[in-house]
Amino acid sequence: MGGRKNWVFTITKAASRVLLAPFFRLETDGTDNLPQETSFIILPKHRRWEDIPLLSLATPRPLYYVARYDLFENPVSNWFLRSLGGIPLNRQRPLESRRSLQAILECLKRGEGVVVFPEGTYYRNTMGPARVGIVRLVLSRFSVPFIPVGICYSRKRARTLVRINFGRAFFPDPAACASKFLDKVMKEIAALSGLS
Repeated sequence: MGGRKNWVFTITKAASRVLLAPFFRLETDGTDNLPQETSFIILPKHRRWEDIPLLSLATPRPLYYVARYDLFENPVSNWFLRSLGGIPLNRQRPLESRRSLQAILECLKRGEGVVVFPEGTYYRNTMGPARVGIVRLVLSRFSVPFIPVGICYSRKRARTLVRINFGRAFFPDPAACASKFLDKVMKEIAALSGLS
């Protein structure tokens, strides 16, 4: 799988900052909870498509993102999303999923940060059910910090205020039950998102 191209990422991040500025005012809290050099998993609330570029702007380090495979079906979007660090996941095709899961593990081996939206899709004003598969896989192979992230949108005059709250890292016991572990993290994501 093609990896992130730093020049594409840098240009796109700068363009996103300019293009989103008239519509969103971004505030962040807890970025000191993110590891500086080691690998980690970010587990953010997923409210809308803008979560992804705004999360990129809020995070000091470049990230890899697990995303729905259908976003990668067009050759141009496939190249672009992979260049930004996108990793397609197709739960209906086990062979393709296996390649994607291997790509996630390779990123973690290299000390990268990987974003996994634990709900899998948008849930605007409520918490959706957690999808435990990727978390279970990572727990079985690595001892990495899992960072819960809350995202809150609120309309403030012309621009929408977006608060991205990075919670304290969860360091799970490798023998921990993945479902119970993710339940705890989901409660923290809800609290950070103002949904508890």
